[in-house]
Amino acid sequence: MVVERKFISDLIIKRRISKYMEERLSKAGFSRVEIQKTPIITRITPYVMNPGRVIGRGGETIDSLTETMKKRFKLENPQISVAEVGNPKLEPRLVAKSIANSLERGINPRRLIHTAIKEIMQNGALGAEIIAKGKLAAKGARAKKLKVRLGYLPKSGNSAKLVDVAQIASYPKYGAIGVTVRIVQPGTKFPDREVKQVAIPKNIAAASFEKKKDF
Repeated sequence: MVVERKFISDLIIKRRISKYMEERLSKAGFSRVEIQKTPIITRITPYVMNPGRVIGRGGETIDSLTETMKKRFKLENPQISVAEVGNPKLEPRLVAKSIANSLERGINPRRLIHTAIKEIMQNGALGAEIIAKGKLAAKGARAKKLKVRLGYLPKSGNSAKLVDVAQIASYPKYGAIGVTVRIVQPGTKFPDREVKQVAIPKNIAAASFEKKKDF
C-alpha cells in the first residue's frame, strides 16, 4: 500500500510539473517533460523547440526554474537539462497546439486534420489519431466530433503505454473545441506484433489547406 501511494504521488507531481512547464515554457515551444528520480538527484528534461529561451541569458531562466522545482514541488537536488525537439511533426502536443491555433483562425477542420495526420505519417509514424470535438461548425450548430485514424494504434493493455498522447483546447468564436492527438513513434516495438507503415489514403494524401481570415 505504501508503494502504491508513493507511485500515485509521483504521477501527480509529474503531471503538476508538466502543466507548470507548459505554461512557463510556452514561448519556447514546450512539448513534453521527462522526469527520472534517483536516490541522489531528480533529473528533469523538458523538450522544447527553442532551448535558448529556457536557458536564458547567463543561465538565469534555468536557474530560476530549478529553484521553483525545489520550493514549489519539494524536490531535493533537481537537475534540469534542456533538450531540443527532434521532429515537431511527431510531437503530439505541438501538433495539437498547431491544430488548435489554426482552428481559431477559421481553417476548415476536416482539411486541417487530414493535412496534419498526413504530415505525421509522412514523417514515419506507425500510427496516428486526431480527434476534434466541439463547436466545429457555425454559430447555433450542434457540437460534433471529427476523428481521423491511420495505422496501428492500441487503446488498451501495456501496448497503449507506447502511444504518445496530448490534449489541447481551442477557443474559436463559436465555442470550445477539444483536440486530441495520439502518435505511435517510428521504430516502436510492440510485444505482440510487428508493425509497419501503412499507405496513406488518396483523400488524405491530397489534403492541404490555405490560411483564412479569422472569424
